[in-house]
Amino acid sequence: MRKGYSRFLKLISLLGDLAILNAGFLGSYLYLKLRSYLGYNDHFVFLTILLNLLWLVIVLLLRIYDIERFTRIERILWNMFKALVLHALTIFSFIAIIHGYYYSRSHLLLSYAICIVGMVFWRLGFYYLLKRYRRKGANFRHVIIIGAGSAGNSMLNYFRSENSSGYRFLGFLDDNPDKCLHKNLIIGKVSDLPIVAKRFKIDEIFCALPLNSSKLIRELAEFSDNNLIRFKIVPDFRGFLSKKVNLEFYSSVPILTIRKEPLENVLNRIVKRTFDILFSLFVIVFLFSWLFPLFVILIKLSSKGPIFFIQKRSGKDNQVFPCYKFRSMKVNQEADSKQATAEDPRVTKIGKFMRKTNLDELPQFFNVLIGNMSVVGPRPHMLKHTQEYSKIVDRFMVRHLVKPGITGWAQVSGLRGQTEDPRKMIRRVKYDVWYIENWSLLLDLQIIFLTVFNMIRGEENAK
Repeated sequence: MRKGYSRFLKLISLLGDLAILNAGFLGSYLYLKLRSYLGYNDHFVFLTILLNLLWLVIVLLLRIYDIERFTRIERILWNMFKALVLHALTIFSFIAIIHGYYYSRSHLLLSYAICIVGMVFWRLGFYYLLKRYRRKGANFRHVIIIGAGSAGNSMLNYFRSENSSGYRFLGFLDDNPDKCLHKNLIIGKVSDLPIVAKRFKIDEIFCALPLNSSKLIRELAEFSDNNLIRFKIVPDFRGFLSKKVNLEFYSSVPILTIRKEPLENVLNRIVKRTFDILFSLFVIVFLFSWLFPLFVILIKLSSKGPIFFIQKRSGKDNQVFPCYKFRSMKVNQEADSKQATAEDPRVTKIGKFMRKTNLDELPQFFNVLIGNMSVVGPRPHMLKHTQEYSKIVDRFMVRHLVKPGITGWAQVSGLRGQTEDPRKMIRRVKYDVWYIENWSLLLDLQIIFLTVFNMIRGEENAK
């Protein structure tokens, strides 16, 4: 049984989610009822049916179970999170519309909390069990590559490195075997496809021929369709691109985008903005509120001057905005042009502590609430540095496609501190661009966790 149970994976995922959804709803109901928080509710059955039907509708609309063998776990978890958020918003909106005062908000919130935890563990467990199952040789597909050039060899390297993806590579078809890097893997010429397909019972074909062989590619695709073989084209763009590209369709016109930006998606921006507001309010209420009076006294005792240091910095779309910080230096004329250095005499004693622990940046959570910053993103620079580095560092301005952040991927990767050396700025820009192209809420949470961890242990590059 070569293909194993592939056709049942979507059903297994759906049944697992429904089981967790119902267990969370019923379990939280019984828990609150036993603690006398809930009385008898004859609308319970109706809401249970609604929860299940709505989940079916949402997963069909979002197609969260359309998972390919190369889909990463981060994408799977993100799709699940979007489905749960949409599900919760719909249920609460429905209750508000019908004035369903008889439904307990505490019950629903506890239910969704259980669902989030349960579905995360379910998906992680299912994902890694499936990978382990495939490593043992089950649930695989027979594949061949047509064309043993550079693109074909790249696909071969993928199959060899991703042994849990469920692909079993059988060989190349190529008309010029003498020019091939892996001659021992050539199992025939392109014209031998009908024989090879029948002999090896091919499931998928990866065509890595040059795109100017359009007539031959069409013939191969037609043969695959007529023989129930999935046909995939491997275009080679490395002559002018050395990174991942994103394929989109404007009507029937294929468009290659050289940079994928998850935050171009409206829903992703709403999720990030909502998280920014909630997280900032939490920090301001539970941390800033009691630290502020303490820092007011310490800053005033350390040196004369204002409590806050307000500096113009470059934001999204290179728009200038006032960035707030606790003042960590003595008042000086070089604050807007010269960065702090190790043992900088301008830095006060309390300022040194605040900079070491990032606490001088607490007021920037007000920037986040205002909307000109995000909790996580590329760090904003002084206007002087933006002007200088945009001329000498390639792709420097790409950082300004998103809102700047209080912390960022570059900072938790050891690239915090001075940027006078252009080589350090090149590395920082590389990390910032990677963040823009790979954003997810899980990545933001990871960066926040690493930031807090670095604050506790202390950072070597903090000045």
